[in-house]
Order: sequence, then C-alpha cells, then structure tokens
Amino acid sequence: MDFSAVRAALDSKSYDKIADLCDNLMLQVAAEGIAFQDDWPYAIHLLSHIYIHDINSARFLWKSIPSSIKESQPEVTAAWRIGQNLWLRDYAGVHEAIRGFDWSQDLQGLVASFSELYTKEMFQLLLSAYSTISIRDTALFLGMNEDDATNYVLRQGWTVDPASQMLIVKKHAVVTEQKLDHSKLQRLTEYVFHLEH
Repeated sequence: MDFSAVRAALDSKSYDKIADLCDNLMLQVAAEGIAFQDDWPYAIHLLSHIYIHDINSARFLWKSIPSSIKESQPEVTAAWRIGQNLWLRDYAGVHEAIRGFDWSQDLQGLVASFSELYTKEMFQLLLSAYSTISIRDTALFLGMNEDDATNYVLRQGWTVDPASQMLIVKKHAVVTEQKLDHSKLQRLTEYVFHLEH
C-alpha cells in the first residue's frame, strides 16, 4: 500500500487534504478487491476527517474499523474519543481527549494544529454568543486553565468586571459587504455618459 501522498501531506502540514487522500486510497483498495491490512492509517484517517469537521464521515469510518484494530491500536480509539466529544458537543471533553493521549510522532502535528484551530473556533463561538461569561465557562470552552483563558481573552480586547469577576466580551466591528445593484450601476453609467456628451 502506497501512503506516500498521505505522508507528504502530513510532512507539509496540508492537514485539510489528508481526508480526501485517505478516502481515495480506500476506494482504490476496495475497487481492486484488496483486503484492508492492519497497516491502514486508521488514526490518521479518523483525525483528518475530524480536522475538517466531517464528523459524519469520521463516524462511518469508526464503525467500519475492525474491532481487532480498535482493541490493538489505542491511538485509533483516542482519535475517535475526540470525534465522539465533537458529536456530543462536549467542548471541554474535546480538549480533554486531545490532551489525554500521548500521540505518536506521526500525529502530533495534526493533533496540535486541530487543537489550535478548535480553540480559535470556540473563541469565535463565545464571541458571537455572549456579552458576558464567567471565567470558569470560558476556560472550559477554550480548554485552558482559568488564568490562561483570562489572559487569552484579555489579549483579544475583553475585560474583567472586578465586581462580578465576569468577562465582558468585546465584539469586533462587523464589516458588511455592500451589494452592487446592477440597475443603479446602469443608471450611473447612463448619467455619466449623458454628462460627457
């Protein structure tokens, strides 16, 4: 089995491409009638779907993995634990699943990149959903201790209300894209043409 394209994507940190590469390899193997072997990179495959937030595909892949692999390769089970927590919307559980396993050299970069991406997404969720939030809840969402979470959001412009010890969310100015009305553009063109002639 040639996993060189998957290896190259891992090495170049092109993590968003790995799920498609693995899926295509899996289809190719199935089309050729070759039985899957124990060396299939199930943990990489699972985590690559989780990375691109394709939890349904991760679930189907998990269900198709032989139980002997799940029992003999704890990294595969650890990868699914992340997906399971995402599926259940257990935000703190996602962070715990990431930190709760000693990932192999092959997966350390992918897991670290996903963790960073997930923290940023959770911050955006907090930003859009709250005007004030407790330090404790912020820490749970961001997967940090309370001091680190507080420092993280303070760097983003949030403030702490000293009386309530609640974080006050600083909303970023929303830049709206102005839609171009073709009829107005046509009238303006005609007007300018009329002025010039």
